Amino acid sequence: MKTIRNKTHKPLAVPLPRGKKLHLSPLKTGQIASDDADHPAVKKLIAAGEIEIVGEESGHADGGGGGGGKKAAPGSPAHVSGVSRRSGDR
Repeated sequence: MKTIRNKTHKPLAVPLPRGKKLHLSPLKTGQIASDDADHPAVKKLIAAGEIEIVGEESGHADGGGGGGGKKAAPGSPAHVSGVSRRSGDR
């Protein structure tokens, strides 16, 4: 997992692979999969100076085998669209 930060004073919708988006509030951080950092749209936002990668965390197994969605950093108002929040969905 990589932590990215919105460097702007406006909310951003960071396009991710598989049609997902990470919604980041101004100056806040969120987490994306390490592979997603190589996505062309993410690289474009980095090159434009709108987001930056501020760290990388090792993933941990949740034991549930489901989910697979992106998670916001603790205390962050980031939101990923297209991710089910019901425990039975896959």
